[in-house]
Amino acid sequence: MQIGPYSLPNNLVLAPMAGVTDRPFRQLCRELGAGLAVSEMVSSNSLLWGSAKTRRRADHRGEPEPKAVQIAGADPAMMAAAARHNVEQGAQIIDINMGCPAKKVCNVMAGSALLRDERRVAEILEAVVQAVEVPVTLKIRTGWDRAHRNAVAVARIAEAAGVQALAVHGRTRACAYRGEAEYETIAAVVDAVGIPVIANGDIDGPTKARAVLEATGAAGLMIGRAAQGRPWIFREIDHFLRTGERLPPPPVAEIRALMERHLQRLYAFYGEATGVRVARKHIAWYSKGQPGGARFRDRVNRAETVAEQLALMAAFFDRLEAAGALAA
Repeated sequence: MQIGPYSLPNNLVLAPMAGVTDRPFRQLCRELGAGLAVSEMVSSNSLLWGSAKTRRRADHRGEPEPKAVQIAGADPAMMAAAARHNVEQGAQIIDINMGCPAKKVCNVMAGSALLRDERRVAEILEAVVQAVEVPVTLKIRTGWDRAHRNAVAVARIAEAAGVQALAVHGRTRACAYRGEAEYETIAAVVDAVGIPVIANGDIDGPTKARAVLEATGAAGLMIGRAAQGRPWIFREIDHFLRTGERLPPPPVAEIRALMERHLQRLYAFYGEATGVRVARKHIAWYSKGQPGGARFRDRVNRAETVAEQLALMAAFFDRLEAAGALAA
């Protein structure tokens, strides 16, 4: 898949997720087969650019190219300034958030709330595209609610403004994450524009990935929640789409090694106190469905130091590997 001058290694994209797609997670997903990984949402409010949270979100050191940063806001001039600022900080693709359903975002008329004002959508997109020389992409939902689906109209506005790729989450803002994704609406968007359209929503494995591509005609797929605790989902889907063959699930020993690599990067990125807290949710996702996982998660969530977390993790995986050896 091509976005501006960048030829991606495949058509699989890690969705931007606040509190999840930090630099350590983006790096891991790229190593495990994601063709592109988009940063957590960065506010267009310049007063926040100096905060520790925003600086971390704009930190792309060690990431493979292209480095994609998502910005959010409702004011065209502020969004243009935010785009320029992030390009100066190393962003090579600017992604615009018009899909977030969170109340705190929509209440300030950003995220998916913008879908109610197509004139403002055009003003923001035109301002950002004219402000930077890097490719600008956009993420939207199918509309504000089921009575106001306007993804096709917004897609045409985006193409006319110079947006170079469009991701569509197949739900309205009102749907949040409930119900089934509307792949027929994504297919209508694909038919309406000539830029690459990336389908998003409920893609949880290789079979569903192929079905969504066939149903929508999309150029690519965006995967979010299904990658939490399963960053190897990208290589599984990529392999299946290329060969038609399913890869075996990763053995416990590989999951352990990947989790250790991920945690060490989190500790280095955030420091011990914050790193331990951020690691808790990732540990929970990795251990989901494993025997004894609930008890393990309870203990991990009370650990306060890196040493405690790593010791608990080592003991947990020792038990899993021993049980696997006995079963074999």
